[in-house]
This record gives sequence, C-alpha cells and structure tokens, in this order.
Amino acid sequence: MNIGQAKEYIKQTVRLYLTKGEFDEYVIPVERQRPIFLLGAPGVGKTAVMEQIAQELGIALVSYSMTHHTRQSAIGLPFIKHEEYEGYEYDVTEYTMSEIIASVYETMRDTGIKEGILFLDEINCVSETLAPSMLQFLQYKVFGRHQVPEGWVIVTAGNPPEFNRAVREFDVAVMDRLKVMNVEADYRVFKEYALEKGLHPAIISFLDLKKEYFYLIENTVNGRSYVTARGWEDLSEILKLYEKAGLPADDTLIDQYLRNEAVVKEFAAYYELYNKYKRDYHIEDILKGEVRDEVVKRASSAGFDERLSLLSMLMDRVIADVRTALNDADYLVALNPVLKQLNGNADIDPLKEVLNFIEKLRNDLKALKRASALSKEDERIKRSSIRFLERSYKEALKSDTPFETIKSGYNSEIAGVKKRSEEIRGEMENLFDFAARAYKDGNEMLILTTEMTVNSYTSRFISRYGCDAYFKYKDEMMLEARNESLKDEIAGLLEL
Repeated sequence: MNIGQAKEYIKQTVRLYLTKGEFDEYVIPVERQRPIFLLGAPGVGKTAVMEQIAQELGIALVSYSMTHHTRQSAIGLPFIKHEEYEGYEYDVTEYTMSEIIASVYETMRDTGIKEGILFLDEINCVSETLAPSMLQFLQYKVFGRHQVPEGWVIVTAGNPPEFNRAVREFDVAVMDRLKVMNVEADYRVFKEYALEKGLHPAIISFLDLKKEYFYLIENTVNGRSYVTARGWEDLSEILKLYEKAGLPADDTLIDQYLRNEAVVKEFAAYYELYNKYKRDYHIEDILKGEVRDEVVKRASSAGFDERLSLLSMLMDRVIADVRTALNDADYLVALNPVLKQLNGNADIDPLKEVLNFIEKLRNDLKALKRASALSKEDERIKRSSIRFLERSYKEALKSDTPFETIKSGYNSEIAGVKKRSEEIRGEMENLFDFAARAYKDGNEMLILTTEMTVNSYTSRFISRYGCDAYFKYKDEMMLEARNESLKDEIAGLLEL
C-alpha cells in the first residue's frame, strides 16, 4: 500500500481502539490492541503521516526513535527497595519509570490531552540488550513495571533489512503481536501532499516529467545512492530560502539533499531552465491580464516541458495567494465569536477580556504544540489572532471607546481580505484566459482545471468566491469525459 492508504488505515484503527463502551471503558482492552508496525523504505513519510493523524483526530503524539535507547533508558534504572514479607525483610530490585512512559504522562499533564499515539520509530533497530523486553512491551504495553496509560495507541515503524544494516528481523512470536503494514513510495500521493504543503513548484513540475526520479535507492560502484520524498521536501525548503536571500542554488547544494548524481544533474539543469522561463514569461503580467501577444505565441509553440513548467509557475503563484487570503479569512472567522461576546455587553471590560483571550490562545498554542496535535494551518490561525488582538489592544488603550476601536480594526481587516480576494479571483480568471489562448484544447487545460479542483485551498476559495472561467472549463472537461465514456461503452457493445 502507499502512505496515503496507510494513513487512512491507521486513522481508522486508532479511532476504533479509542472507542468506549457504555461505562466509559475502552471496548478493546489494552492487551488486545495490537500495535501497528509500519514497514517501509526510508523517507517515504512514515513520521510525517503520524503527525497528520494526531492533528486530524485531535489527540496527542509522543515520538521516539528506538535506535537512541538502551535497556536502561527504555526500561528504567534499577534501584534497591527494602520490603517486608510475613515478618521477613528483603532487598528487592525495582526500576524507575522509563523515559518513554514518563514522557507520555508528562504530555498528558502539560496539555490536558488524555488520549494519544505513542510512536516508536526504527523499532526493529533496538539494541541487543533491549530486544527481549520488546516482546513484553508489544503485547502488554509495559516497559519494566510501568504500563502505557489507557487511551494511548502504540504505532511502530521500521525499515526493511535491505535498507538498514542495523535492522534485527523480528521472529514470528513478535510479528504475531503486530498489525503489519508494508508501505511503498507513490508519487501520486506525494504530489497531493506536496501541493497542500506548497513545495517548490520547480520540484513538482520536474517530478511530473520525471516520475521515476521521485524515489530511488540504488547500489553503485561508489556506494549506495538515494533520492527520497524527505529529500525533495527538505530541498524545497532550502530552495525557497536561497531564492529569498538572492543566493544561487547549484549542484553542490542540491547534492546535499539528493544523493544520486544523475538526478542532481538533471534537476539542476531543469531548475536553471525553470528560472529562465520565470524571467522570460513575466508571470506578474500574465496574472494581471496584461499578457503580450508574443508571450502567448511563445507559450503556444513551446515544447511540453516548457509549457508544463510555465503552467506550474502560474498555478503556484495563484495557490500561494489563495492560501494567504484564506488564512487571513480563517483567523478573522475564528475571532468573530469573541468580538460578538464583547459587543454591547456593558458588564464586560473589553480590554481585560482581550488580554484574557490572548493568554488563552497562547496557552492553547503551547499545549497543542507540546502534544504535536497542532497543524500548520491551526497554528497560523492562532498566531494571526494573537497578533491582531495585541495590535488592537494597544490601539484600544489610547481610545475612550475601546470596543469600537477594536471593532473598527476588525472590520478594516475584513474589508482588506475581501478586496484581496477579488484581486485573486481576477488572477485566477486571467490564468484560465491565458491558458485557453496559449494551449486551447491541449492537455494543459485539463491539468489546470484538475489541479484547481483537487487542491484544497483553491477548491475552497472557488466555492467561497467563485471563478466563472473555472466553472466554464470544468463543465467542458466533464462533458468531454462523458463523451469519451460513452464512446468506450459503444465500442464495447460493438465488440459483442
């Protein structure tokens, strides 16, 4: 299965394990909750998907890499305890609480979240001294004498032996206590993730052309070479920073993230060409609707690689603008109930309430980050809300009517979002208009319409603010698809 399928399966399993009966007890007792074992090659997204699951389910996540643990840190340190049994005194060896179990309890204490996932990565690379204890842990959720709290689901992960020399293959007794899921790299799933996360468009368009370079692990005369999903994502981040700082990104930089000579050379050449297209085509003018005829003519006669690169650049710019506008709208929507509570209530001190709400947001932010239960989008909403309230508080302090000052600032922000959203809708219309003129009925129009549909940001933006050109071409594409389906059906009947 791919990592997307694995995510949904794990999510379902965790939800079922946390199901409670009529007396508020967990329906599946802890010893029958088989831990999940996610087995897959390095860098396919095993760790990232666990964060997504915790955030989507609203539970905590505690992660550990088992390669860093000895028997002492996982089981706890031994100590001598003096006991008395039936009049006789004994010295008994006991163990302190393990670092792993203690971290779970600390997370519950610090965040107030009582349910979560304990994620143990590289579990099949545990030290030889710790291996015997893993059997007891996997069946009974116990390290030493200390058990994982109820409401915490165990998910483990590891690499197959061919990818990691430190792997210890589990015997049947261990494997029979796990829900084993084999995960393989899948570019289609990665692309969905990449578009949501806003990975560099040069990477996405390059991989659209060279899907075979998405994930590679090879043995060469110079040793093992590899390219992973993690490598592409990390490269994306550094490329954005290099561009922002005006620094050139060359083979030497790319080689630090993609450890395959052929892929490095091809991507470096493509990235240089991509930047040339960006300069030559004047992206800003196209999205303003000020495109020149010679630009349309060049795009129309360009090769497929160049056409796809240009389309990727244009879509990335629109998606980035859409994401910013929606984030601004989301935090204003989140603040609306707070302002309604202050409106017209003479018994409430608006300045005091604003300070209280700022403190609550900060505490929520801290707790959810501590629990790894906060998505980037939710974090952005909370931070934007805090920034607005802090700015509003300072302005309101100078005013004789503090609430009216806060309300005025809020309405001004809303007006700004509406204005910017109209501008972005115009950008989207101009993008479709340019693509229609340059590519007519080519595959590029299908790609554009599809990407605008599947991307969660653009689909939400269009449903909220509309885009006539999008609906026009989407309907045409759907009609074409229905016609093709009908032709296939007729052809099938003729064969009979």
